[in-house]
Amino acid sequence: MEALLERHYDAIHALCRRITADPSDADDATQEALIAVVRGLAGFDGRSSFSTWVYRVSTNACLDELRRRRRRPIAVEPVEQVDRDDFESAVADRDEVDRWLGSLPVEFRTAVTLRDVCGLDYAEIADVLGVPIGTVRSRIARGRRLLADTFPGNFSANGDVETGDHD
Repeated sequence: MEALLERHYDAIHALCRRITADPSDADDATQEALIAVVRGLAGFDGRSSFSTWVYRVSTNACLDELRRRRRRPIAVEPVEQVDRDDFESAVADRDEVDRWLGSLPVEFRTAVTLRDVCGLDYAEIADVLGVPIGTVRSRIARGRRLLADTFPGNFSANGDVETGDHD
């Protein structure tokens, strides 16, 4: 059990950090997710991959943590505009990406994180969130659009990071 939890800890914590947009809440949600994985392991039925199931459990722990804290999406300080030449190195900075994601309402942040950070496909995200695929597509599109509108020049509407290397 310990090896299983260690194998998934980093992915769970990264997901929780990005969904909660708060380090303390992420730690709490990660702990709750790990407990839920241990308690729910006997009930894992294999209808989805184990990692998809872990993402579902972790996402639910994050949303529960946000509800417990009675939070609304947090207000973040505006991110300084980065010169296109320096942008690639800025994107590599995890804290910067977390700030960008933290600027989104939680339903968009969750969908964008599961797709663009965790690499889940639309069907897996629909399974994790318990919503139709059309809702997943809409949330991802709207979240990406908000990022593109909030940080012009840094994101394209399809979620790609714009580096300025265009021919």
